[in-house]
Amino acid sequence: MKNWYSICALDEGAEISIYDEIGAYGVSAKTFLADLGKLPDTAPLTMRLNSPGGSVFDAVAIYNALQRHAGTVTVSIDGIAASAASYIAMAGDEIIMPENAFLMIHDPSGMVMGTSADMRSMAEALDKIGASLLRGYAAKSGKAEKDIAKLMAKETWLDAAEALDMGFADTVAEPVKMAASFDVSRFQNTPTETPSARAALLHSSCCCATVYHWALTGMSASLPRS
Repeated sequence: MKNWYSICALDEGAEISIYDEIGAYGVSAKTFLADLGKLPDTAPLTMRLNSPGGSVFDAVAIYNALQRHAGTVTVSIDGIAASAASYIAMAGDEIIMPENAFLMIHDPSGMVMGTSADMRSMAEALDKIGASLLRGYAAKSGKAEKDIAKLMAKETWLDAAEALDMGFADTVAEPVKMAASFDVSRFQNTPTETPSARAALLHSSCCCATVYHWALTGMSASLPRS
C-alpha cells in the first residue's frame, strides 16, 4: 500500500504531507508526534493536507502539538480537509486553499449499543467533543461560537473563496492536482464539484471501541458494554 504520509526536511524547516485518514487506519497522533518531536521546535512547518477525517482524538492531539510548536505553521489544503481533518487545519498560522479545494465542518455523531446509561454517556461525550471542536473553529475564524454551531449543525462545505470570506482560510492559491482521493459521497451535503466526490476510497476504513469523526459516515463510535 502506498504511503501517503511523509515529513521531509527543507533548507529551512520541514514539509509534512498528510494525504490519508487521521487515526489508526491512517496517520495516528502517536506517529505524528514522534516524528514532529525529531524536528527543532523553532523550525517553520508547511503541512500539505488532503484528508477525509478520522479519529477526533488523534486530530485533537495533532492540533495541540502544532499549536505548541514554536515555529510558524503553514497549512495548505491541497484537496479536502473534512471533518476531523478540518480541525487539524485550524492549527495553521496561515491556511492556504487552492481554488479547487474544500473544507468541511460538522457536528459529531455516533451510535452505541448498550443500556440507557451508555446512551446518555455517549450523548454527553458527543456534546463535549462538539464544544471542543467549535471553540477551535471559532478561535481561527473569529466568528461567534453560536454562528459556528449553526454551520456545524448543518454540515457545511466551503470552497476556497467561501472559507476565505468566513475566516477559515487566509489565502486562496492557484488550483492544484490531487494525488490521493476519497469517497465522500456518504456525507449529507457533499458538493458534486468536490475533487474527490466521484473517486474511489484508496484506503479501507472501519472503527471499533473508540470515537471517530469520519468524513465518510459522520462520526461513529462504540462504547464498551458494561
